[in-house]
This record gives sequence, C-alpha cells and structure tokens, in this order.
Amino acid sequence: MAENTDVVVIGGGYAGVMAANRLTQRDDVTVTLINPRRTFVERIRLHQLVGGSDDAVVDYAKILADGVRLTVDTVTRIDAAGRHLELASGGTVDYDYLVYAVGSGSADPGVPGAAEHAYPLADLEEAERLRPVIAAAPVSAAVSVVGAGPAGIETAAELAEKGRTVTLVCGGVLGPYLHPRGRRAVAGRLAKLGVTVLDGPGTLVTEVTRDAVRLADGRELRSEVTVWTAGFGVPDLAARSGLSTDALGRLRTDETLTSVDDPRIVAAGDSAAPSDLPFRQGCQSAVQLGPQAAETVLSRIAEKPPTPIDVGFAGQCLSLGRRSGVFQFARRNDMAISLYLGGRLGGRVKEIVCRSTVWQLSYEARKPGVRTWWSKDAKRGELLRAKQREAPDTADRAA
Repeated sequence: MAENTDVVVIGGGYAGVMAANRLTQRDDVTVTLINPRRTFVERIRLHQLVGGSDDAVVDYAKILADGVRLTVDTVTRIDAAGRHLELASGGTVDYDYLVYAVGSGSADPGVPGAAEHAYPLADLEEAERLRPVIAAAPVSAAVSVVGAGPAGIETAAELAEKGRTVTLVCGGVLGPYLHPRGRRAVAGRLAKLGVTVLDGPGTLVTEVTRDAVRLADGRELRSEVTVWTAGFGVPDLAARSGLSTDALGRLRTDETLTSVDDPRIVAAGDSAAPSDLPFRQGCQSAVQLGPQAAETVLSRIAEKPPTPIDVGFAGQCLSLGRRSGVFQFARRNDMAISLYLGGRLGGRVKEIVCRSTVWQLSYEARKPGVRTWWSKDAKRGELLRAKQREAPDTADRAA
C-alpha cells in the first residue's frame, strides 16, 4: 500500500463531517470533504430559519478538523473502476477510499400541483426560498403544512407561535413515531398555539393549487402558502454511477457500511442501506454512522477486518415553538415508550440536543476517535438473522 492514502468524503452533513474528522486519526491519510456549500447546515433548525429565529448554518471552521480539505463542488458521477469522481465544475478527484454521505432531501411529492405550488422544506435553499414568502404574507394568510413528522410538526408550531394561521395536514397519524402519550402532549401544545390539526386516512393530499389544498375525503382547504414536509428522498448519485441501491436510492452495504459492489466505497447517514435494513433518517443515526464508516476505512487501511456497526437510539425530540417541546424516549431499537418530557423542560432539552449535536462534531474535530456510541440493539440482530434464514428459501424459489 502507498505511503499516503487519499480518502474522499462526499457530503458535508452530520455523517460526512463526523467521518471526515475521525479519519484524521492517521497522519498518513489525506482527507478531502466535497460539499456543494461553504457552510454546514443545521437541518434540525431549518424550521427556525423559516420562522426567523435562526440562520441554521455553522462555519465549517468550527466543526472540521484542521487536516480536512474542504472542496466546494458537487460530485456528478462516481467512477468506481477508475477510483475517481467527476465534479460539476468539470474537474475530477481521485481517491483510494470513498465515504458516500450525500444525505437526503425532498422527495418527489407525486401529487398533482405540489411541485408547482407547494414549498418543500428539506434543505437550506428550500428554507431560504420559503422564508421571504412567509415574511411577505399577511399574518391572517392561511398556511397549510403538509406532513406530520418532525419537520411538519416543528414548522407548524414555529409559525403558529408567530401568530400565523396554520393548519397541519397529517395525511394519517400525527407524529407516527410518537407513543400515544407523547402524541397527546404534542397535540395539546399545537392546540394551545392555535394550530388546526387534520389527521386520519381522509387527510391525504390529492391536489395542491395556488390557493388551496384538496384532501382524499373531498375537503378543500384555503391555503395561501402550502409547506410540504411529507417524505424524504436521497440523491440519485449512486444509482447514476451504476452502484447497487435500494428502492429509495440508498447505497446498499453490508453491516460494516461497505458497498456490496466495491470494498473501497463505504456509506454513512441517510444515504446508506446496511443489509437492506436502513436506520431512521436523521442526525441521531448520522452522528453514529459517520465515525463508524471512517473506522471501516481505517481498518481496511490497516489491513484489519472492519467491525459491524453499533447504533442505538434515545428517542425523538421536537420543538413546539421557542418555549416548549417534547422529548419522546425510546428503546435502543428506536421503539417509542410511554415516557416523555414535555412543556418548557421538553423545549430546553430539545435546544440542548441541537447545541450538543454541533458540539459533538467539533469535539470529534479536536479529538478524533475519542467519541463512542451506544450498544447495538438486539432487535436488529434478530432481523438480520431472519433475513439470513429467508435467503436460501428466496434462492430456491428463484431457481
């Protein structure tokens, strides 16, 4: 092996930054981070950007290790055979190992009129596009937020606290992840803020127009601004480059996060599908998968077998405006339990989590390799064993 190893990380989100920082443990590794923006985006604060209470960005100088080279560009194609990347600027970058951490973004709504008339909210540019629209709209303007996951709930609460007239269109259950007790707490706070919550199967959106939202049950809601937070997609870079992906487009890997096609490519974060059992998309899994992707690369450089991933979850935290929130506790296998923290305490915990996430990135930059993660949950092991038992039967049927 050459004296120096070039490792390139595609994507400067939570997983990518953690991976890049951890890779600096070795002096004989050159680390390059390629990202389309010059600043780190705090996706968990995008609803605050829309509401005007935060800019949702952090200078990379605060969270990237000194040894990481930041290249502001976009990768348009991965040439796995030639081990180089093609860039939007026209240049190319060679690599010995690649960390694929391109993250996630808005999915195609697949609903007539949504692409033309609704405002998605999954990345910085989308939030920056929505912010002046909200600011210019009269306070009395009807605002509909479509999607009742964390992004939808937090955006609805943020805007309602500003005095906006907000309807949260769930398209199903309010906060599907939440335990019923936590869900009731969220619903109670939204009600106090004046948010109209429409839930149930009849609330699937069937059409979006310039000034209305139509639902599956036939209702038509006046909506002068429609915010779309229903669902996430991933960039199609892996698929376009001929690499194996799952149905959503995430790079398929084994339990060490290594691509099933190429041992020189490792994935982390929202764009990874280890063993076709991807983790919940979000920063909680990303900050654990990022360093472990780096450890897989470092193990291969040292010619040692990489260690299978360990990921555990604490729960889900939601801000409900600037003065309240809910922290929903969960088992390590990411199943919500009845315990939660609400009200002002829940809001303070949410803010602590947001700040600590950035702190974790900067801590890894200062002391790469020191941070550890939770123990792997037993449920994932059971699922993996079940898949292994099913594999021979699938092969027999195919034969």
